Amino acid sequence: MADAHRTRRIAHIDCPGGGQVWVDGTTLYIGHMRWPSGTTIVDVADPANPRVLARIELPEGWHSHKVRTANDVMLVNHERLGGGGNDANGFGGGLGIYDVSNPAEPQLVTKWRTAGKGVHRFTFDGRYAYISPTVEGYVGNIVMILDLANPARPEEVGRWWIPGQWQAGGEEYPWNDWVAPRCHHPLRLGDRLYVSYWHHGLFILDIEDMTRPKHVAGVNTSPAFPHPTHTCLPFPYKLKGRHIMVVADEDVAKLWPSPPAFAWIYDITDERCPVPISTIHVDGVDQDGSPQPDMTGCHQPSDRFTGNVVPFAWFAQGLRLVDVSDPFAPHEVARYVPDPPEGCERASSNDVTIDDRGLIYLIDRQRGVDIIETDAL
Repeated sequence: MADAHRTRRIAHIDCPGGGQVWVDGTTLYIGHMRWPSGTTIVDVADPANPRVLARIELPEGWHSHKVRTANDVMLVNHERLGGGGNDANGFGGGLGIYDVSNPAEPQLVTKWRTAGKGVHRFTFDGRYAYISPTVEGYVGNIVMILDLANPARPEEVGRWWIPGQWQAGGEEYPWNDWVAPRCHHPLRLGDRLYVSYWHHGLFILDIEDMTRPKHVAGVNTSPAFPHPTHTCLPFPYKLKGRHIMVVADEDVAKLWPSPPAFAWIYDITDERCPVPISTIHVDGVDQDGSPQPDMTGCHQPSDRFTGNVVPFAWFAQGLRLVDVSDPFAPHEVARYVPDPPEGCERASSNDVTIDDRGLIYLIDRQRGVDIIETDAL
């Protein structure tokens, strides 16, 4: 049986595994991990009885495992699966931009195209998309801002990269003995972008002038810790008089066999000098520091949260709700660890979000979405 504390599952959606869930009003959007499933749109007005409204499929070799909506516009990523190869079907990487004013009948408005593998992850505020595309002439994914004031004609506003990524610009490449740089995704708060850069750590960018993002600070916990930086989530208000940022390392792509990944809390009161002040772990998972299989530890926090409790998707450890009211001593207040999907050895909770009713949506990368209620938010 599922392991639940202060949580209760009220519904389960049987669907292919996914990378992201997002709720807009009473409509749930699911981004799937693998073709042919691209995006599923679900009516959750009655959360105990979810109803599939529409499905969008993809050609072989591609996925659109990320999805965001705002102002009746839906964005999905198009990214080539695997390590490369030719785009034999001509599909191409980028962003699919849809009109979802009627969620039951999503209409493709246009596709924004980019070179290489495509777009990995992004955020969208209804006007601007903050994305991590591969771009002609650059090594790895970079930061880019797109203006979608007219969704039919997205326009690049600005871009940023770590010096050395712009190969076509003649920049000296300094990482021949290290992992190639790769932007995972940016998150915006005010006139700052908080950017995860995989095994190259995290960066804070000033985007007061969005045409020219400027470096404010950068920190990298590798190679001291072997896990890649996945998410940089700033709090919109102070906790104990300090500005803080939750940083999740993902428990994959380890530089060497290691204990499970975890999350950090950084003090960014002086944003030029981010300082880690605490860490977040699931009790009992790391007993003695011995290496454990990938996807045992942390994946990511929800971009949306209520009060000072942050939901986390913690791979095999399911949903974890963490109270960070005291950023120096965060603690778990609730959990929901689902049963493994049929044919799987354990759960693999990949993403989590909440809606305006305080309901939680937890997707497994192998199969299925759980709708969960809690008294902990």
